Amino acid sequence: MNIALIAHDEKKELMVQFCIAYCGILSRQNLCATGTTGKMVAEATGLEIKRFLAGAQGGDQQISARISCNEIDMLLFFRVPNNPKPNEPNDMDLLRLCDMYNIPFATNIATAEVLIHGLERGDLDWRNYMR
Repeated sequence: MNIALIAHDEKKELMVQFCIAYCGILSRQNLCATGTTGKMVAEATGLEIKRFLAGAQGGDQQISARISCNEIDMLLFFRVPNNPKPNEPNDMDLLRLCDMYNIPFATNIATAEVLIHGLERGDLDWRNYMR
């Protein structure tokens, strides 16, 4: 499964801790991330992560394009819902694309854990039915 990782600055450490906790599951997936998030997660976990540009430089747009091309199966986007910084990824654009293409989308650690546990159990093979 192709999983994209994005985190606002205030949530990057939480993303790192999440990926450490679920490293075994994530190691069996194809991961990509915006630049800084990907760098931090890769350094902390040793996971192989395709890194795009930093969010402020268009990394979120690169991930959006991959969603539109049906190349992302799940998005984990830990965000700050109140007062995101102007240079951080636009979550509404990503949410809209995920809704259009039926991509599971977690914006917080609780939902991300549900998705990861579902992935581990094999509950997320729904993409086979959509194609």
